[in-house]
Amino acid sequence: MTGEPNTRLSDLFGLAGWSKGELARLVNRQAAAMGHPQLATDTSRVRRWIDMGETPRDPVPRVLAALFTERLGRVVTIEDLGLVRQKRTGRRRDVSTTQNPDGLPWAPDRTAAVLTEFTGMDLMLNRRGFVGAGAVLAAGSALSSAMYEWLHTDPATIRTSPGAASAAQPLLAEPAGFDRYEAAPIGSEEVEALEHSVEVFRAWDASRGGGLQRKAVVGQLNEVGGMLAFRHPDHLQRRLWGVAANLAVLAGWMSHDVGLEPTAQKYFVIAAHAAREGGDRPRAGEALSRAARQMVHLGRPDDALDLMKLAKSGSGEETLPRTHAMLLTIEAWAQASMGRGQAMRRTLGQAEELFVADKGDVPPPSWMQLFDEADLHGMQALAYRTLAEHDPSAAVTAQRHAKRALELREGGRQRSKLFDYISLASACFIADDPEQADRYARLALVSMGETSSHRTWDRLREMYRLTGQYSEYSKIQHLREELELALPNSPSKRNRGVAV
Repeated sequence: MTGEPNTRLSDLFGLAGWSKGELARLVNRQAAAMGHPQLATDTSRVRRWIDMGETPRDPVPRVLAALFTERLGRVVTIEDLGLVRQKRTGRRRDVSTTQNPDGLPWAPDRTAAVLTEFTGMDLMLNRRGFVGAGAVLAAGSALSSAMYEWLHTDPATIRTSPGAASAAQPLLAEPAGFDRYEAAPIGSEEVEALEHSVEVFRAWDASRGGGLQRKAVVGQLNEVGGMLAFRHPDHLQRRLWGVAANLAVLAGWMSHDVGLEPTAQKYFVIAAHAAREGGDRPRAGEALSRAARQMVHLGRPDDALDLMKLAKSGSGEETLPRTHAMLLTIEAWAQASMGRGQAMRRTLGQAEELFVADKGDVPPPSWMQLFDEADLHGMQALAYRTLAEHDPSAAVTAQRHAKRALELREGGRQRSKLFDYISLASACFIADDPEQADRYARLALVSMGETSSHRTWDRLREMYRLTGQYSEYSKIQHLREELELALPNSPSKRNRGVAV
């Protein structure tokens, strides 16, 4: 007991709208359903949790997380409730302040538990038909300040913590999720199969978008969390953390693709933690760069730049030139969103130099294999098209890069091609070339049925806005009508939990 109010629990309690007595009764009922009929919570105990900062013993934090998740219709974890018992010694950043709203970073022995708990809650929301609204995105500055020191130091592994088990004596971690099967140690063949499943999911996402496979990826990640509850030999443990990081990035990207923005951000943070636990700093940086891309898409480029500073500085010296180039293209997009044309051009120039400097003598990691020359041009097209909103002369350069990206795109990259067509059509509208814009916009419409991506709808809405000045043209009027039919009535950014 800290003697201080638990502000996180208090805030969520206020949102839920329960009385303290009602919450006590719900805790007892839910605990009994989870196999703990002996639990007897009363109003005074709930008051101590909220007003005095008392941390209840297991299973109460898990019970509360389940209750708040169902009540609020979004994933609420034990960390969100401020109910994690801190076991580490030594200096640690205060995680109870508003400057660090997500309780970052987690203790090393909590990463697998957080991963399993969050995915279990996410799956529960899927089963019960919730949409995950009601949460808000943490600011990029808050995330980067909370994680800076953690990402720049060596991970403290379970082996070096007091009382840790050896690789020969696996250590079962604290149970956290509700959908986790009975964990057991695995071997190299199982890890190889998991790594292959990541490639299958990644190819599907690149081809069709995240809508159809998101739940499968989250379920697979939940199982990997159970596997990480055991301490395996070092080489297998690192590979398992790599699988967890890759799946978490995919889960985040697919969540972003279907408009579950706060959920996506949480997965990106989980991915960064998992990558660092596995000793893969470049992967941790790439995971954070996904969160930055999300911020730019949602109109928060300043937050994106905060995250990119952390992603680049925390990636480590082993980061390949091509990975650095990819990170710079995201930074350039954020700069373009703010109208910083000179900075954007300088950043893209550095990205081109790094991309060419990568001789390919070191094989890229699996998660970088999709960033090829076509993607480089696609990101440049997006950056110049975005800058063209501030400086219309940039539209011509955007067209050139988009056309080159389309020439280089290989099969199975339908979503990327769709984005290229949208960038190209939008740049043509800005460049006062409605004839060509109509052509490429229709090619984008043809491709729409092949993907399940809310991000494409958002980009199409931006293009639709640009058609307004040409609405008197009969051809563009017909295009506008077709766009109106193609665009679904998806939730607004406010309803998707985006804090603007």
